[in-house]
Amino acid sequence: MQFHKYQGTGNDFVMIDDRARGFDETDQPLIARLCDRRFGIGADGLILLRNKPDFDFEMVYFNADGRPSSMCGNGGRCTVAFAKYLGLIGDQTRFLAIDGPHDARVEPDGTVRLKMIDVNAPIEAEVGEEDVFLHTGSPHHIHFLDPAESPSLAEFDVYGTGHDIRYDQAYDPAGTNVNFVEIPADPAHAWPVRTYERGVENETLSCGTGVTAVALAASQRGAVSPVRLQTMGGELQVSFDQQADGSFTNVWLSGPATRVFGGEL
Repeated sequence: MQFHKYQGTGNDFVMIDDRARGFDETDQPLIARLCDRRFGIGADGLILLRNKPDFDFEMVYFNADGRPSSMCGNGGRCTVAFAKYLGLIGDQTRFLAIDGPHDARVEPDGTVRLKMIDVNAPIEAEVGEEDVFLHTGSPHHIHFLDPAESPSLAEFDVYGTGHDIRYDQAYDPAGTNVNFVEIPADPAHAWPVRTYERGVENETLSCGTGVTAVALAASQRGAVSPVRLQTMGGELQVSFDQQADGSFTNVWLSGPATRVFGGEL
């Protein structure tokens, strides 16, 4: 079986062309082993590209633990780049993911722009005093750090605090992803973000649905579309239209999506 490895700002995925439907998606131990960084290929998740009537393709995403997951923004952008690599699409596409249809396009410089779902206004999270929660295709808890706070985002215990919030009973039974954000002195500057991802059960270098949630929540703190987000793996950008009721439409996630290597299992 042929595989390909893709990454989007350090969020990496095992990509498999499964249009022939030869991959056993029920074999969770196999998926987890392929994503293992010591005994497998190593990735934050595994993605199957499949045929789908009325769409250019379907994206089927699994977390690194082998379980089916909710939407993955960087994974979606990488799947678009993979589909173009396979010659299935040109510079524009419409595909199906677990949260519904998505439009996307590949810019001349290789940037992949992915249209996300419409998102309701941020709500107050049950955990944390000033934290908020949004669902951008995946659930996201967001904690903003004031620049005067200690520790800084660079020194923050993302794993420990993220793990506790991810498993807090307020988010039972599915849990949530957790984002920690440093508020920049100028809202026009890039907003630094670090994310603890469920399913990976650790910090990842970047999270597409996470930075989307952060950008939308940051609009309550002075950020104006398009918002720049600085992850550990690179910079992403989120643009959106905010409606009178506080909800968001025309949400686009943009950034690089790169093929790293390919091989045979």
